[in-house]
Amino acid sequence: MTTLAVALAMTWPHAESTRRLVAEVDPSGGDLAMRFGLPATPGLVSLAAAARRTRDPAVAWEHTQALPGGARALVAPPGGTHARAALSTLIAAPDAPPLALAVAREPGVVVLADCGRVDPGSPAEAIARHADALVLVSGAQSDDLAHTAARLGELARWTPRPALLLTGDGYPTVDVERELGVPAIGRLPHDPVAAATLTGHRPPPARRRGNNGGLARHAAALARTLAEPAGPTASPPATTPTGVPGQQVRRPGGVLITPPGPLPASAPPRVIDPRHNGHQPSIAGKEPLA
Repeated sequence: MTTLAVALAMTWPHAESTRRLVAEVDPSGGDLAMRFGLPATPGLVSLAAAARRTRDPAVAWEHTQALPGGARALVAPPGGTHARAALSTLIAAPDAPPLALAVAREPGVVVLADCGRVDPGSPAEAIARHADALVLVSGAQSDDLAHTAARLGELARWTPRPALLLTGDGYPTVDVERELGVPAIGRLPHDPVAAATLTGHRPPPARRRGNNGGLARHAAALARTLAEPAGPTASPPATTPTGVPGQQVRRPGGVLITPPGPLPASAPPRVIDPRHNGHQPSIAGKEPLA
């Protein structure tokens, strides 16, 4: 999840004129700070404290840190106790969008939010409900898809139109779409070297020649698809970027990324939420895609 959010932030179209924020809003905690050698503060916890005094979205930027490539990160603590408490504070106002996603309404801003697993009662549900597109990331092997299928009922409470992003090898995309009844917005390759680089890890020492999955290239194509202004309907576009078979989704303003349940480390899931009411989108996710 984290890998995808970072990859999208780094490859987002017109990045030089777009403020990109990777927000860790997973109730189980985050790992961006550890991966990129960032301090634990400022971040989600300090933002939650500030949110008790003001709901001004501009305050959120004061609690972010720099990532490679010019993006910013709202880092969460590694422990679930503090992360969940901070999230509960940020979503406390019932009549206002969560502060982290209110940032996405600012012109020229895209927020990529890692919401973690789709669990009942998750504080991240309040954030997902403000997303215009919910992208469920899943592996395409039998065990991955079994977890995904089991979570689709819960996802229906979060959004009426979930989209599916598949990762790695496994069943053909068309077969997965037919069996799950959910459209696929794309498919990302298994690319451990790119995944390690994007998440601040040391790449694997050696691999077979020709085993480059092209994660960055596919992420860039997916970012272009998500960044396109939404049309009046959610009908599929005439063409899609190379490597991103799927349909265009309605996205007035934000994208969320979330995993459906426990998945192998090689293919964790995520949710995307781009906000587009004349503004840039926002996105969320968690585990690294390898």
